[in-house]
Amino acid sequence: MEKACPLYKDYVEILRRELVPAMGCTEPIAIAYCAAKARAVLGSLPDKAVVAASGNIIKNVKSVIVPNTGGRKGIEAAAAIGIVAGDEKAGLEVIAHAREEDKAKLGEYLGSADIRVEFAQSPHVLDIVVTVSKGDDTAEVQVVNEHTNIVKIVRNGITLLEKEILEVTEPGRPDYECLTVEDIYDFAMTCDLDDVRDILDRQIEYNTAIADEGLKNDYGANIGKTLLKAYGTDVRIRARARAAAGSDARMNGCELPVVINSGSGNQGMTVSLPVIEYARELGAGKERLYRALLLSNLVTLHEKEGIGRLSAYCGAISAGAGAGAGIAWLCTGDYKTVIHTIVNALAITSGIVCDGAKASCAAKISAAVDAGILGFEMYRNGQQFYGGDGLVEKGVENTIRNISRLGRIGMKETDKEIISMMIGR
Repeated sequence: MEKACPLYKDYVEILRRELVPAMGCTEPIAIAYCAAKARAVLGSLPDKAVVAASGNIIKNVKSVIVPNTGGRKGIEAAAAIGIVAGDEKAGLEVIAHAREEDKAKLGEYLGSADIRVEFAQSPHVLDIVVTVSKGDDTAEVQVVNEHTNIVKIVRNGITLLEKEILEVTEPGRPDYECLTVEDIYDFAMTCDLDDVRDILDRQIEYNTAIADEGLKNDYGANIGKTLLKAYGTDVRIRARARAAAGSDARMNGCELPVVINSGSGNQGMTVSLPVIEYARELGAGKERLYRALLLSNLVTLHEKEGIGRLSAYCGAISAGAGAGAGIAWLCTGDYKTVIHTIVNALAITSGIVCDGAKASCAAKISAAVDAGILGFEMYRNGQQFYGGDGLVEKGVENTIRNISRLGRIGMKETDKEIISMMIGR
């Protein structure tokens, strides 16, 4: 893909928009961001707050520890830390640089403020409305479709901002539909690395740091440590363990940021850490690692575009197949191996559901990365799944299209049942 090609600019812009830092699971952070913005619009510390959230937001916040809250979980904690310590101008890093004196106020604030949570019957899977008040003053902020996409701001009944809610949430958004595996491969092989070096360096630095932290200390169910202890230190195990360890830490209160993919820190770690580990094992140079990461990140974004940000379909599955693509290229440099790895991986783990952010995400990540590696090893050893085998169709794009349909349409009712069970209905 030549640099002058319009698609080239879209691909670079997609990477720049998607591979951004976030501290903490992105759904509670979205609530913290919305709450911080509402407090700023109100202009004072509210004594009441109502958080109305769609089912998928509730699902992904209910069981995950919110960073900088002293180990607290849930929507109330996420909203409260955003209100007392959030920087409303910092996007997904809204509480990343919270001051100690502000964090210290959290316990007292949770004890005195009236914070209520409501289930929003919304057509949007990602929908958050935070309404805050103090005395006669009120402020309302709504985020829809993207974690920081504010569509409405109201103060004392006066609308300060209102945007039409579109599937494409921003004017000037690059064309995600231009993504195909063939063009992604072409871009990854020919990209001027100076255009993406800063993005990928940050992904390598941040995600490596949180994987190190997850393996060093005690977080959640310690899936990363368990893998190494039970199965040894072969690169196939290390690749799974490092991705899982990053999730161990992130889902259980670690305050280190990660670089996300498709709006998810777990997906950002899944798509990058196994590829980094394989590059280290193979002695691959930095340029080769960059190109493998371009491939893994963009393949995952392509898969997720058809499914949506939040779904009953576990996002780690898409990221595990993306990681498999990057690993396949690192090991062989062969396009045909890459596409068969993706198909094989998706065929293996296409039925794993998302039941919210929590400690067990690390184990699902391990399974997804294992599927990516097995998908590659299958093809390297002369084995593959063929069109007509379940959801597999001839051609990688046709298989991705089927998986997208499964996650977006086929699992809608599954999503409703999961949410109903999780909120006790």
